[in-house]
Amino acid sequence: MITNEKYKYSDLTGKIIGSTMEVHKILGNGFQEVIYQRALAKELALQGLNFSREHVMPIFYKNERIGTRRVDFLIEAVISLEIKAVIKLEDVHLAQAINYLEAYNLEIGLLINFGSKSLEFKRLINSKYKMS
Repeated sequence: MITNEKYKYSDLTGKIIGSTMEVHKILGNGFQEVIYQRALAKELALQGLNFSREHVMPIFYKNERIGTRRVDFLIEAVISLEIKAVIKLEDVHLAQAINYLEAYNLEIGLLINFGSKSLEFKRLINSKYKMS
């Protein structure tokens, strides 16, 4: 018997990506990141998703709090969403989004770029949750 395994939270990430596509379809590229954040907050709310925008999370080093970072969106308390408005995603953007997953101990994240002509998105998985 062949099973069709879905990615963890695939329904939720599908809704999120659909929301970003709607925003990109309406606004296109060329705006600052904050404009896309505001529009996406409206769209996520319309989709009935629970989220926190510019969610502040503590950063620890050897069990000592050393600062905080803000992820653009924390959705349903399980998905981090980092958005960009750049011509092309670079490795540094990917590294930042992966670092957020690790620092926040989240399994799944999305990196979305509104700055290119076609919406770019990457689904990220925290390596400590991958099966060996």
